[in-house]
Amino acid sequence: MTHNDRPHGHQAPLQALAEPHVTLRGPGELADALPYLLGYHPDDSIVVVAVHGEAGRFGGRIRVGIPSVSQEWPDTARQVAECLRANSSARGDTPDGAVLYLCRDPEGQEEPRAVMERLRPLAQELREACGAREMPVYEALCVSGGRYFSYCCAQPHCCPPEGSALGPPGESAMAAAAAYAGIRVQGSLRELTARFAPLGPPSATAQEQALDAASAALLPRMLGEYTRGGVRAEVLEVTERLLTRYRAGRPLPGAPDADADAGDDAALADEEAATLIVGLQDRVTRDRAAEWMEGDDAEPALRLWRAVSRRCVGAYVEYAAAPLTLAGWVAWSSGDDTGARVALGRALEVDAGCVFARLLHSACNSGLDPEPLRACLRGQRAATGRRRPEVE
Repeated sequence: MTHNDRPHGHQAPLQALAEPHVTLRGPGELADALPYLLGYHPDDSIVVVAVHGEAGRFGGRIRVGIPSVSQEWPDTARQVAECLRANSSARGDTPDGAVLYLCRDPEGQEEPRAVMERLRPLAQELREACGAREMPVYEALCVSGGRYFSYCCAQPHCCPPEGSALGPPGESAMAAAAAYAGIRVQGSLRELTARFAPLGPPSATAQEQALDAASAALLPRMLGEYTRGGVRAEVLEVTERLLTRYRAGRPLPGAPDADADAGDDAALADEEAATLIVGLQDRVTRDRAAEWMEGDDAEPALRLWRAVSRRCVGAYVEYAAAPLTLAGWVAWSSGDDTGARVALGRALEVDAGCVFARLLHSACNSGLDPEPLRACLRGQRAATGRRRPEVE
């Protein structure tokens, strides 16, 4: 497909932006818009955006990691195209086309152009997969090392072989519209994901020992018909105590994420984290913990679940699905769709069978309103008479 097959000027309103609409003209503006479409800079990612109607309105989008093994590219392309079409059709908005991005930075002394050429077969697989589902790819871009390349245009005056430099951050039409709407780019995907990464040595050793002890003490009681209720009460009591502590110890405004996370880690004892990690493997306990989700509860709850996720180390990495799902739920409930997708995506990476994470991830990606689930959890809390934690 060439530039003449479809004009680059796509009417592309952001999902969170009713007005103003932003018209993107040319591959440069499409490349500059990518972080604002996702809320972060994607690393090592395939991103496919649905396009609707003659005006080229942007719709749903799919982001997945680029498989390291090229033999997996054909299957990945088919799955991505199918998911994009299915998710859009489920909302009654079947795509008329798509825009494709491949994002990967050079390794070592590698040139961005070499990255683009290495990924060309993947771009072709994706274009064919989308075309086979009646979603022609109007533009396919590779973004690498601060430059962008078009797989659809061979005109040197428009898309030179050496690529073109991305525009200065914050100066595009999309950046202006995002600033007007209060939308910000939250760093790179790698940086966002790092906030959930397991702690390393030497902290991990002590934490894993605490997890071994908590498993030995709690799991037999969690399996007992007459004892599991007591474990649930203990875990929720620890949760409430920690939320009180986190509400009282908020990070300084504007503090770097690394400093804020370090403070949250210091406020959480190994034994407390182990109790929560093991206890949250019980579905009822996890669902009750999800009641801390909004208002003054949301910020400390999100920080707590991030910190607990980082304590899932060693043999307990898969246990992180529960706190990661809770972090994703609180983020989504608070209006942070970007943070929610990152946390829920990570939850599905560690446990693809986590039904709660999968349902929340699908709902968030489909643009659904979390309020019905919030209302259900409010009713659950009222029925049990549980109170919110108070600041000490």
